[in-house]
Amino acid sequence: MKNSFGVALALLLVVGCASKPYDYTNFRKYSPRSILVLPPLNSSGDVTGSYSCLATVTRPIAEKGFYVFPVEVIDRMLKENGLPTPGEMHQASLKKISEILAPDAVLYLNVTGYGTRFSVITSNTRVTIVGRLVHAKTGTLLWEGRATANESSSAQQSDGVLGMIVNAAVAQAVNSATDRAHDICRYVSHQLFLTPDHGLLDGPYAIPKNP
Repeated sequence: MKNSFGVALALLLVVGCASKPYDYTNFRKYSPRSILVLPPLNSSGDVTGSYSCLATVTRPIAEKGFYVFPVEVIDRMLKENGLPTPGEMHQASLKKISEILAPDAVLYLNVTGYGTRFSVITSNTRVTIVGRLVHAKTGTLLWEGRATANESSSAQQSDGVLGMIVNAAVAQAVNSATDRAHDICRYVSHQLFLTPDHGLLDGPYAIPKNP
C-alpha cells in the first residue's frame, strides 16, 4: 500500500518577545547552579499531560549545565509532606523550599496544551509548555518562556474515501497506543530550554563548545 498520510510538524516558539533575544540581566546577576523542577500545572484538559511532560524536561536542563534535583524524588517528597497535587506544590513558599532543599532556582511549568484530536480523516497533536524560573531566595524572575509544537496528519485523497477513513482509524489507534503527545513533549522541552537567545543560558557545568 502506498504511504497514505502526509505529516507536517510546525514549531512556534515564544520566549518573552520572540522578535528579540531574551533579557538575561537577572539570570546573569544570580547565576543559578542548581534548579528544582516542580511537577507542572496542567491546563490542557488531558490528565496525563503534567507528568508526561515532567519526564522530558530534566535532560535539556542538565545539557545546559545545571544540577537538576531528581524530579521523582521531589515529587514523592512533596506528596509525603502534604502537597498531593502540582497545584498545591506550586503554592508552597519559596522560603520553605529553600530551607528544606536549598536550590538556587525553582522552575514552574504549566502544560497549557497536550494531546491529539481526531476528525474523520485527520489528526492533530499539540503540546504547549510555559515556564518560569525564579530565584529561590528572593523570588526574582530569572527567565520565562513558552514553546509550542503542532503535528498534523491527513489521509491522501488518492486512496478514496473508504481508504482515507480506514487509514485515519489506523493512525488513531497508533497515536492512542504510543501517546504521540509525549514524543512531541520531548521536542518542545528541548526547544523551550535549548533555543539560543530564548532558552536557558549555559550553566556552570556546561560542556565547553569546540572553538
